[in-house]
Amino acid sequence: MESKIHLPHYTISFGKLPKLAFDTKVLIVTNPKIAGLHLPTLLAKLQAKEVYCHTIADGEIYKDFKSVESILEAAFNHRLDRKSLMIALGGGVIGDVVGFAAGIFMRGIDFIQIPTTLLAQVDSSVGGKTGINNAFGKNLIGLFHQPKAVFIDAQFLHTLPQRELSAGLAEVVKKAVCFDKNFFKVLEELDCKDESALLAVIQKAVGIKAQVVREDEKEQGIRAALNYGHTFGHSIELESGYGKFLHGEAVGIGMVMANTLALALNLITQKEFDAIKALLEKFRIPTDYAIKNVESFYGNFFLDKKSLNSRIKFILPKSIGGVCFKNDIPKALVLDVLREFA
Repeated sequence: MESKIHLPHYTISFGKLPKLAFDTKVLIVTNPKIAGLHLPTLLAKLQAKEVYCHTIADGEIYKDFKSVESILEAAFNHRLDRKSLMIALGGGVIGDVVGFAAGIFMRGIDFIQIPTTLLAQVDSSVGGKTGINNAFGKNLIGLFHQPKAVFIDAQFLHTLPQRELSAGLAEVVKKAVCFDKNFFKVLEELDCKDESALLAVIQKAVGIKAQVVREDEKEQGIRAALNYGHTFGHSIELESGYGKFLHGEAVGIGMVMANTLALALNLITQKEFDAIKALLEKFRIPTDYAIKNVESFYGNFFLDKKSLNSRIKFILPKSIGGVCFKNDIPKALVLDVLREFA
């Protein structure tokens, strides 16, 4: 099994975190919890001209301009320059915020992703999407800024709570449903306590995403398929308030909502619908949600970045192992599906 995956701009490395040496200033950004668990490991591996550490608060609600501003202030206070480097040590929030800050600091400096959650390892650390949330929705402010490197070390998962592990597996299921029926069957048999099997799953999931990114770096086509479950999931996060659900949990519920719509359109069978839901539940991913206001929930879809010309683009499974895009679904049908969750 290969230990590296090469993308045009960088390499994704699997295995024990190697020694890292840089002839420049380095700013590590993490949160207090991750700093206590994993910062010593990174510092022991890191050599640089100067090394500084900065923490931002932990949680999706802190994925905002204030966190970006605090990172930029730290960068200016430590006199980072255009040759300096940022390191994102943490989960998806850290990776997205640090990538965004690095992308706008002095018009863009290098950053490295060292993801410490399963979700970040299999999904958000790869592909160069960075950004923050605001009152209108999730990740609506951001840019594409590819990392200089990604290091995926499974030792960081040893301290991960079960809920975080489950949230990450939602993104793995997403890739299997959209792109690989055989991988879906592997997940049905997966024992998450089998570390070697889990590592193989991580590499397979990253490999799928890497291939999609190679084909469509700026999400002009097939990469939009990786948003399966996200149109609904982002609306769940916005309606419920960031913090009630982990991102992967909201995506898992969003996949069930998307599947309900796909079932109504005869894109999947009832057997396939049940199989996907059963797999999510096997991994302890929530599959139900009570929508508070169906009309406003529907209205949130128009804030989705994939929507164009007042048309909502839905990413839907086409059987297991396939995916399709639909931007002509009648509002009445979508509302009927949403009412099933009201």
